[in-house]
Amino acid sequence: MSETTQNSFDLLLKGGHVIDPKNNIDQAMDVGIADGKIARVAESIPDAEAEKVVDVNGLYVTPGLLDIHVHAYAGTGQRNAYCGDNSLYPDGYNFRTGVTTVLDVGSSGWRNFPDFKDRVIDRAKTRIFALLNIVGHGMGGGAIEQNIPDMEPEATAKVAERYPDIVVGIKTAHYGGPEWLGVDRAVEAGRLVGLLAMIDFGSFRPERPYPEMILEHIRPGDISTHMYQAAIPMFDEKGKLQPYFAEARDRGVKFDVGHGAGSFVWNHAIPAIEQGWIPDSISTDLHTGSMNAGMKDMATTMSKILNQGVSLFDVIKMSTITPAEMINRPEYGHLSVGAVADVAVLKLNEGRFGFLDVRRALFVGNQKLECELTLIDGQVEWDLNGRAGVDWEEYYATA
Repeated sequence: MSETTQNSFDLLLKGGHVIDPKNNIDQAMDVGIADGKIARVAESIPDAEAEKVVDVNGLYVTPGLLDIHVHAYAGTGQRNAYCGDNSLYPDGYNFRTGVTTVLDVGSSGWRNFPDFKDRVIDRAKTRIFALLNIVGHGMGGGAIEQNIPDMEPEATAKVAERYPDIVVGIKTAHYGGPEWLGVDRAVEAGRLVGLLAMIDFGSFRPERPYPEMILEHIRPGDISTHMYQAAIPMFDEKGKLQPYFAEARDRGVKFDVGHGAGSFVWNHAIPAIEQGWIPDSISTDLHTGSMNAGMKDMATTMSKILNQGVSLFDVIKMSTITPAEMINRPEYGHLSVGAVADVAVLKLNEGRFGFLDVRRALFVGNQKLECELTLIDGQVEWDLNGRAGVDWEEYYATA
């Protein structure tokens, strides 16, 4: 890996095991940070070159995690399952689990996105990108999301064009009608502005079979979320994974976990992963209804995939560079020299751990990830055990 000539760092993460899938790094290395950027990644960086040294021996140093399925449009006063009072202000929750960048998926639409930007996005330390809901009033639940006249591709595309640094695509969810209107209009809005669409398939109906959606209605680069939900017809009568999944992936469709409070069941996830049906991206579908239920947080969701035999390297890849590329933000999710210093320091605990799905069915695993330290733009935002702190006697002796 190339190095800068700089010989002074603001912060040195020393003695950890770096996993950086973009750069194919999976070994013990030190990470030097200067001016909010990754300045050097090398096997041994002298302590004397750093203003502050943080001992991360025995821990994994990874890019800051990207959670590309959250609901962050908090404080609107609306009460429904996904946005308004059930969304979460991101800074109080994500850093403690290693997440530095999130994607809000359709909590707002073209009518109320400016309010979301003003009250949440612009005030957060967390890096927030957004998908506009094809419904102009956003993910308001009930009749709001069944309002076909409010699904306006042109108006949605215009707002997306107005905020190119934040809006990375379009979202549809929860439409219950027999037609393909929600999906097709979201895809049309994405086509108009050259952005991806993420599809929460919504209410399953025989008139709208899931295989038809991923094979005919969405485009290469579009994302099907909630990939292990119970309603998807995944297996044939012999328990074999349906071949249409591989066909859809071959044509470029992406598949996201989107765990949530209702979209991850063990009797789909376990046999699917055993047969090689693994995610492109791991995400939480974070909201107040999922955070205290089976999902809990990003580290727990990653641990569920890890305990099915997927390698830690691949789990990190599914949580860093791959989702960054999926949302067309490849400048994030890696530790290349010059990249923004978003870093997660993770501990891999071994023992006996219980993991619940959305129906409270229990799987017992032997590995669980826990976040020790989170940096965004080179600044420590989460420090579980005070690794970046100063001994209290030393601090007060010089205070």
